[in-house]
Amino acid sequence: MTKGHVLLLGLVLLGLGGMLPRVLQWAGFGEPNAGLASSALLVLVVVLWVASYGWRVVRGDMTFMQMRKNYRQRYDQATDEELLRHFEALSETEQQELLSSTAPEPDETSGRQAAE
Repeated sequence: MTKGHVLLLGLVLLGLGGMLPRVLQWAGFGEPNAGLASSALLVLVVVLWVASYGWRVVRGDMTFMQMRKNYRQRYDQATDEELLRHFEALSETEQQELLSSTAPEPDETSGRQAAE
């Protein structure tokens, strides 16, 4: 839903909220009952809207969160491809040196695990 749609929906609901007490009065409700019914409907709409917002937050379906996940996936993919391209451009000996320098040494990992 775009920002324009949200604004339009808000204006429509505002207009309906302003017209609802008059429509209820015309339908035979008294003035106090029409006001109470329209207020109750407004409260119900607001409670449902807040509940749906909370539900989307809990599920992680927010627009920003989804955009962030998509961005992170594209960034990771591009970074992986770039690193792989640079790694494959190295000679075989340079690749082996790089792999041996980045691999943890056996006694380092066992020492770290014992300390934890």
